[in-house]
Amino acid sequence: MTLIMGVLNVTPDSFSDGGQWASTDAAIEHGLLLHAQGADLIDVGGESTRPGATRVTPELEQRRIIPVVTELARQGLRLSIDTLNAATALAAAKAGASIINDVSGGLADPGMAAVAAETGLTYVAMHWRAHAQQMDTLAEYDDVVTDVIAALGARVDALTAAGVDRERIVLDPGLGFSKKPEHNWQLINRLDAFAELGLPVMVGASRKRFLAAVLPDGAPVIARDLPTAVVSVLAAQAGAWAVRVHDVAATRAALTVLDSVARSTMGTPRDVPGGMQRPSQWTHD
Repeated sequence: MTLIMGVLNVTPDSFSDGGQWASTDAAIEHGLLLHAQGADLIDVGGESTRPGATRVTPELEQRRIIPVVTELARQGLRLSIDTLNAATALAAAKAGASIINDVSGGLADPGMAAVAAETGLTYVAMHWRAHAQQMDTLAEYDDVVTDVIAALGARVDALTAAGVDRERIVLDPGLGFSKKPEHNWQLINRLDAFAELGLPVMVGASRKRFLAAVLPDGAPVIARDLPTAVVSVLAAQAGAWAVRVHDVAATRAALTVLDSVARSTMGTPRDVPGGMQRPSQWTHD
């Protein structure tokens, strides 16, 4: 079954939760709740990457997230660190994180590949073109699926040349990042095309702006959880290694339904469509 990565924003300016988990104690409590609801992984972030967000220093980012990572790791949770900064990734690795989730795929900080290589952690490289304040100006493609696959392939080549173990790389098509709504839908429709890269794929659609189009005008951000769960099912059917979501309970229920159907039809869960790979270190216990 596709893994679920629960989102834990330790920021005051998150688009999705309004800074509810900005304090250390609140973040730890919410991380434990996400785990109890069925998250296989918890993705801890201390810098918002929403469109237009202002960047923070690595020092502030680390003050926000390192105590949270340390305590959740002590309690046995499997953790990802959502960061653009090599120094923060290294600090989080020392605090107990097992995954580096870099939305820039190593482009924002030239030192990130060295940290990924040094630590040997699973490294999620997302398709990215610019920081939050510029990314919406770069949403132009000849064919978004072909262009994103080519760009991610180039990142894999650069990362492995820098010493990152190919077997530790996970790719993310970057829904919502330098993408118009139609680009996101096209990527979701053709997720199986990413199998040609021969690496695991993570999908992060949760609560993003393009989902608002399927809801009534003025619907709150939290109303996007239902379409998020549907996208999670589509991603799982395409063979995604993981989905990154805010509402873990809804996605866990949706994926359990999918798994139940597969079991009733085949006796065992169906083979992964599209041939996407799954890192052996990140499967269900």
